[in-house]
Amino acid sequence: MYVYRIKGGIPLKGKVRVSGSKNASLPVFAASLLLKDPVVIKNVPEVQDVFTMAELLEHLGVSVRRIEKGVWRIHAERIDTPEAPYEIVKKMRASIYVLAPLLLRRGEARVSLPGGCAFGPRPVNFHLDGLKAMGAKIKIEHGYIVAEAPILRGTEIIFDRKSVGATAHLMMAGAIASGTTILKNAAHEPEVMALADFLKSAGAVIDGAGTDTIKIRGVSSLNSPGTYSNIPDRIEAGTFLIASLITGGEIEIENVIPNHLATVVDKAKLAGLDVEVGKKSIYSRSTGEIVPVEIVTSPYPGFPTDMQAPFMAALSMAKGVSIVREEIYPDRFKHAFELNRLGANIRVEGDTAIIEGVQRLLGAPVMASDLRAGAALVLAGLAANGETEVRRIYHIDRGYEEFEHKLKLLGANIERMKV
Repeated sequence: MYVYRIKGGIPLKGKVRVSGSKNASLPVFAASLLLKDPVVIKNVPEVQDVFTMAELLEHLGVSVRRIEKGVWRIHAERIDTPEAPYEIVKKMRASIYVLAPLLLRRGEARVSLPGGCAFGPRPVNFHLDGLKAMGAKIKIEHGYIVAEAPILRGTEIIFDRKSVGATAHLMMAGAIASGTTILKNAAHEPEVMALADFLKSAGAVIDGAGTDTIKIRGVSSLNSPGTYSNIPDRIEAGTFLIASLITGGEIEIENVIPNHLATVVDKAKLAGLDVEVGKKSIYSRSTGEIVPVEIVTSPYPGFPTDMQAPFMAALSMAKGVSIVREEIYPDRFKHAFELNRLGANIRVEGDTAIIEGVQRLLGAPVMASDLRAGAALVLAGLAANGETEVRRIYHIDRGYEEFEHKLKLLGANIERMKV
């Protein structure tokens, strides 16, 4: 088991390059199952979730090869088995993405109910209801989704609420389904648009990605575009933005699509950060004081739920009272109690956290409960006086590439230690 040991109090300064998006690369990997010829995917982050998805594809019989750092070759000429086992799926909720491609390629699928981060009710019913509407027969047996569909037929699907996962998954389903699929109240996230771009590069006919209504006209088959380049990770970029705020630092964040971070940048400015936005970079400089703000998470282009925990870490040192309301996953607040171990003053009432800023945080042992909570605790440790030990950092490894290495380049005193 590994932990992070952090000696805080050092303002972070320098340049950092953002890796490819984890949340965009995972559905693209799964969508590669729809191609019978090889595809090379570039700008893929070296994170555990990617390795888990690669392991799952290999189990299915797909040829998966990491050519070099950040570059993968996937060749799904054959799919030997339509089963995604619990031993792999339990590691990552995104494993559900292989369900529709397996149905389209094999006419059947047996996929374990997914695992992943331990917060919030995130049922797969939107995924399953959508596939049922397209003609799949689905039942749950012994913890597995068992599905059959000799053919999937396009139809109109209206989501009760926006779901990034279900939008992406059913967009894959519609790509080579019979007829036209219309997704209403669809998610707008950049990761959904990236998947649409990948599918279109392979010959899919998709209109409206990034809007409330996405129309997918099914084609008989998809063909590899040869290569595809993944988008940058907006949540990693946002994490480094907040790192400059909480440590009183000055960071230039490179390889960014600034529009993907507009809401986070606006809140960071209100919280006292001096921000300059370039074409592919963001320069952030602390003004020496953290100002309290109110945050309400909401679907894109609103404030992302994945940035809630890192921002809360910074607001724990604001001069005044901040309010954070979580409208995506109302009980995604386990990090608040760990931040309190470092001296923060945070009170959770239902879907709302009230943060009374403190003058300083003090190092202590803390435990990551999920990926973004782990990042928040690292940020808090970087700002705290004394030594902080962050445990269960395997959560962080799921979504941040070379996190401690990048932080060290910015001057952080952080070490990965085996205990």
